[in-house]
Amino acid sequence: MITILSLFSFSGLDTRQVNIPYADKITHFFFYFVFALLGCLFLRERTRGGIKLSKAVLVILLLAIGYGIFIEVLQYAITTDRMAEIGDVLANSIGAFLGISLIKWYFSKERPLKWKI
Repeated sequence: MITILSLFSFSGLDTRQVNIPYADKITHFFFYFVFALLGCLFLRERTRGGIKLSKAVLVILLLAIGYGIFIEVLQYAITTDRMAEIGDVLANSIGAFLGISLIKWYFSKERPLKWKI
């Protein structure tokens, strides 16, 4: 879904009636925040807890940041009306960092993430 929305052309949409400052950056932040949250939970679920949370967090963080950079390169290389921006990469990275930070905080020692094996 992130790939499709990142490469889709929104040039035909009339957005003059809705004017939200930095809406693009907020969207990037939100997508990668959710990406990191769900990615960590998915990786732990898929391995049935066989991978430590700290390793899952690192893998998902690197994957999210790498994927965000890859999408920006694709926007530059294959689209005509989308452009790559370092601000988008920064928003993606901050969203991913805060998503994994929430996972690490929520599932701390007081509330460990457990699976039945």
